Amino acid sequence: MKNIPVISVTGKSLAEAYETALIYLYGKGTRFKTQYDKPGDPLSIDCTMNLTIQEPESDPMVHMAFPGGVDSLREYVLELEGLKDHLVKNMNDPDDKRPEYTYHGRLRKYGVWKELVEGESKEQGAFKVDQIENVINKLAEQPFTRQAQMITWMPNIDFTCDDPPSLQSLWYRILEDEDGVYWLNSNIRYRSNDAWNAGFLNMFGFIQFSKDIIAAGIAEKTGKTVKLGRMNWQADSYHIYGKDIRTAKERLFERINDMAFEERTMKFNDPIIREAYLKAEAEIVKRIKETGA
Repeated sequence: MKNIPVISVTGKSLAEAYETALIYLYGKGTRFKTQYDKPGDPLSIDCTMNLTIQEPESDPMVHMAFPGGVDSLREYVLELEGLKDHLVKNMNDPDDKRPEYTYHGRLRKYGVWKELVEGESKEQGAFKVDQIENVINKLAEQPFTRQAQMITWMPNIDFTCDDPPSLQSLWYRILEDEDGVYWLNSNIRYRSNDAWNAGFLNMFGFIQFSKDIIAAGIAEKTGKTVKLGRMNWQADSYHIYGKDIRTAKERLFERINDMAFEERTMKFNDPIIREAYLKAEAEIVKRIKETGA
């Protein structure tokens, strides 16, 4: 094989689109080695994925095969809102082994990567761009703009970073319907997306980010009702690591013929699930405050 497969799938809800993408990846993806493989690990399954969620806020939203719980969903959303921004590496300290970034930090404070010390010029990291606020303002002023984009990649850091950001960009545009409702459409691009361990978490997180941060910000500035239109998820490398293939088969691929879709998914708007999701926040915040992780 000389070409990496390009796969496109569409689903009404997140759970439907996520499951369909995994099935197509498993059946049509190609095999790759990675720099993270350990001796004896099987090759990963990989493709370029274009996944469209037509109604991101619809249920069933949660897929029970994803390796996590409702608390991990809440923690990831809080992280996208800035909860862990203070845990990043001190770039002035070469011995600091913490991560170089958070997604929220790159979006809210793009360009800042180290504190200036005496004798350094401003060119070494003194500019700061709040991309979130800029996107909200741009869409509020001109909903049909094609320029409402945020990026994460900082080439002065990320080509040599131990774990550079997988998320690359977020692009938003609004359609207004006949009732005057704004529909916030998005394209979200990842250079690398671990389909089994992280893919669902990422998609869920950015649905909530788009709703609670971007759409809510536009609604506040315009007085309009803003809902989520389709989310198009683009992953240059959408993959299941070889070490995870057996687990994915046991938790999903070997169950599809024996379980109804309703048994493999949950409704996020179910009062019990919603309550558990919201109650998890206090314990998450407490843990991070006490342990820093």
